[in-house]
Amino acid sequence: MERPTPNEYNLYFEGYINQVPEGNIVSLMESQLDDAVKFFKEIPNEKHNYRYAENKWNVKEVLGHIIDCERIFSYRALRVARNDKTPLAGFEQDDYIKFANFDKLNFEDLIEQFYFLRKSNLQMFKSFDEEYFTRIGISNNHEISTRALAYIIVGHVIHHIKILKERYL
Repeated sequence: MERPTPNEYNLYFEGYINQVPEGNIVSLMESQLDDAVKFFKEIPNEKHNYRYAENKWNVKEVLGHIIDCERIFSYRALRVARNDKTPLAGFEQDDYIKFANFDKLNFEDLIEQFYFLRKSNLQMFKSFDEEYFTRIGISNNHEISTRALAYIIVGHVIHHIKILKERYL
């Protein structure tokens, strides 16, 4: 499967998509799971509530944000793959963090949420044939393909792990 072209997504997502290495996107999604879980498990306990600056998310909130976004992006992918033409709304990520209370949750439980969410999403994406991946829907007033959403999911995790490594650890 080829990479999504810019007409398949809002240019806001280009930074995520561009970070995804070459290869089969579903295989990349699968290999990323083990790497990401290993990375999160190696973060020391004393860093879980760490913020690198005032008003920035802590490590738990970053992982919670990754989980929320994967849920939203995979829901969008399901809707688009099923050829649902109903326009999908955007969301405000800061409000999601504000009302999630991730900093009060156990970090291991958050890792487990991420693990099982990704495992479930892998089964969904594995069930899609080429036609499903090329379908286009509307999300946040922009056209988007199922393929682009798969790339966004992988690229979003790459993006945030990079930030965690550079600014938090």
